[in-house]
Amino acid sequence: MSNKSRGLGAAKKLKKRRKNFKLVSRTVMKKKVDPLAGSSQAKGIVLEKIQIEAKQPNSAMRKCARVQLVKNGKQITAFMPGDGAQKLINEHDEVIIECIGGKMGRAKGDIPGVRWQVVKVNDQSLSALLGGKLEKARR
Repeated sequence: MSNKSRGLGAAKKLKKRRKNFKLVSRTVMKKKVDPLAGSSQAKGIVLEKIQIEAKQPNSAMRKCARVQLVKNGKQITAFMPGDGAQKLINEHDEVIIECIGGKMGRAKGDIPGVRWQVVKVNDQSLSALLGGKLEKARR
């Protein structure tokens, strides 16, 4: 038997219970922070290149970069997609990053905690650089 109020005059008490429960659950729930602040892409500067070990059962080292965003100074880890992308991206390069596109903004695939990927390097498309269509610009 539940200890909820029932009957014709129970609305006020039920509303009060609901309000109290909402307050409790709001303090317990942790809000996910978005370094991109709602935008789809952001510009950043590469601080260092790192390798992240993939989740089980894979044993690969995924090539990533620590990027400091220009707009708010936050540091994030971005994945470098493609074969040989780490050779094209150097420290202090200007990169544009976007969401990888996992479910509900979470990490995709076997890379733990990485939610972004590099799209452009020094205003040139990374896929065009990898395909040999462009040569990397001198900065």
